[in-house]
Amino acid sequence: MGNQRSHFGIARATCALGLVAALLTGCGSDGDSGDGVTKLTFAASTFGDPGRGPLLTKWLDEFNQSQTKVQVSAAAVPYPTFGQTVLTQMGSGKGPDLVRFDMPEFEAASDAGLVAPLDKVIDASKYDLLKQPDQFMVHDGVRHGVIFEASNYAMFYNADLIPTPPTTYEQFTATAKSLTKGDVFGLAFRQTEAEEAGVWQDIFNYVYGFGGAWSDGKNLTINSPENLKGLQAFKDLYDANVIPRGADAATFRRMFAEGKVGMELNNGGYVTATRGQNAKLNFSVAPIPFPVRKQGAILAPIVINEASEGKEEAGTFIKWALEPQNQVKLQEILGASSVATTTQRSAETLKQTPFLTVFDGLTETSLPQIVLGFEAKTPDIRKVVVQNVVAALQGKADLKSALDRAQQQATELVR
Repeated sequence: MGNQRSHFGIARATCALGLVAALLTGCGSDGDSGDGVTKLTFAASTFGDPGRGPLLTKWLDEFNQSQTKVQVSAAAVPYPTFGQTVLTQMGSGKGPDLVRFDMPEFEAASDAGLVAPLDKVIDASKYDLLKQPDQFMVHDGVRHGVIFEASNYAMFYNADLIPTPPTTYEQFTATAKSLTKGDVFGLAFRQTEAEEAGVWQDIFNYVYGFGGAWSDGKNLTINSPENLKGLQAFKDLYDANVIPRGADAATFRRMFAEGKVGMELNNGGYVTATRGQNAKLNFSVAPIPFPVRKQGAILAPIVINEASEGKEEAGTFIKWALEPQNQVKLQEILGASSVATTTQRSAETLKQTPFLTVFDGLTETSLPQIVLGFEAKTPDIRKVVVQNVVAALQGKADLKSALDRAQQQATELVR
């Protein structure tokens, strides 16, 4: 899939983020440690997940136990600062050897030449790769990544509080309002600039779920009537006080696990994370009940840092991860997500989690959370959009004016 090739400013940045950037200082390959073993680091925000993190670490241990010349260690960086931290490190010629990126940062890094081409590392024709998400791993005929996780967004709901899930936005709103009382909230989503990437993921579902889009592929359409309608629906829920305002994702996800939040729009990876926090929680999943069946998807590629001194060894890990039995294990760890290749869910897994078929049925209508036609500029556009939407939520501007301003600012950025 083609990409607009433009220089991304952060690629030229050095360690200007100070303390944040220092989190990964020295996290690159140690090279040959003297005993013939090359030590690499793999940075992924998912290593910090309460449910999936420990299981992913065990999966990594299996790789290490299978090797005599390569060892890979996990580097967990908090999600809200992950992309900025790693991009800054890579831009200064440092950083981890292997990275699990979300799509906006992946596009920016590949555009800036910070990601090593993988065409000589793996022969894609040897694998049964999922075509729909895999197309976004290739830019101008060059493969820059392999899907680590592909996870569609759906509506999670507490089945004890909500016996019958809503199927329209009106029902969704009414349910959220009826559940909000005392220390229980009907809904939760991110709404602060501190969680910029997360807010972008959350509002994506409202924009596309109401027939909108960030662009038409050639021009930005941030302030389109459809976008305004979708974001007004988002703001209406914020104004209705049906969410725990100010709570970050870690807080309100814990609340969901404790039965204090009724509904949340999230991706398939949240299944394992939720069970990790409360194995007894009676929750289920349904499609997002918005007018248009379109929703975001977390496409998380694994890439090799161009600055790594252990590219060949990093390639060894990617090839191991793509082996059928390791793909199956990874999918089981990730929960309701898909992985790079076609796998079959076991009868036992479907018995334990029958709503996995809900996620699988959304693949064809799910989109990566990037701005089509402006992929590498997505982080810049995202920042502008989120700043303006949050300003509207906080009453500093009306929503239409905020979107008009975001359209103007983002258009100037991409010229």
